[in-house]
Amino acid sequence: MGKEGVKLPKTPAGWAVRISATVKVARDLQGLPRFPIDIKSIAKDFSQNLFPDEPISLVQGDDLGNKFEGMLTPNPKVKGEWGIIYNSAIRSRGRINFTLGHELGHYFLHRSRSGNPIYCSRRDMWAWDSEYGLMEAEANEFASHLLMPLDDFRQQTALFRRPLVADFEALRDRYEVSLTAAILKWLDATHRRVMFVVSKDGFIDWARSSSALLKSGVFFRARQETIPIPDASLAALGPSNAALEIQHPIGVWNAQEPVFESVMFSEYHDAALSLLHFPDQQRWSRGFEEEPELMDAYEKFQQP
Repeated sequence: MGKEGVKLPKTPAGWAVRISATVKVARDLQGLPRFPIDIKSIAKDFSQNLFPDEPISLVQGDDLGNKFEGMLTPNPKVKGEWGIIYNSAIRSRGRINFTLGHELGHYFLHRSRSGNPIYCSRRDMWAWDSEYGLMEAEANEFASHLLMPLDDFRQQTALFRRPLVADFEALRDRYEVSLTAAILKWLDATHRRVMFVVSKDGFIDWARSSSALLKSGVFFRARQETIPIPDASLAALGPSNAALEIQHPIGVWNAQEPVFESVMFSEYHDAALSLLHFPDQQRWSRGFEEEPELMDAYEKFQQP
């Protein structure tokens, strides 16, 4: 129970829907647009209203080095209160806002589990898979639902058929999130066979398959294996290459299927963001539980 015995949500989506609905009503009354939702402007008010004995009293940037994007921490100056910190080295407003949303999720969902700070790395910001870390996945789920509510997100993406990475820039700006967060949100919502791959220095850093693609057995084992990106891929050709989209034949990204790739290099200077579209009707069949045959480095599939 929260303030005055009010029944509170228990899930990431429940918390996000409640706060999003309140923000929408307030913006409508003020004649302001619904988006973007500025976490800095709402974190203190919501926490003070719902949990006056342990509110968020500090939201600011600080030097967190190269490892961490943000943190939820007890306020060092006021006992019983909390602070949300983002890495002041981050220059992208979208990354800052999503990081703050992620930490706000930790506040609502996880602060009672420990009185210690919760530090979050860049990889934690990408941990949308509950098997990687339940707390991080829940914090991302909260931030995603709060900043990009599904009702509006579906309206904005209703006409998407084979979107390019660049097509998500409008969503990034509308919701003030990172480009990566907008693409991952779409992967969660789409019924198409799509994969998002982040690569660095010629190797896959991590990858995420849509549910439809995952069910057909196509996913990279990027966390367990060192997997080079295909030499013919746009990601491998680098930002100096003029092409930002291409239809690959069978054998480039996948040995059984052709793949349409679009790429962008601008969000993180040290990484390439590739969106891979597979045919809606797969050309081969493999049981989901079956271990894939080891044919070459590009055919090691496992849920990221």
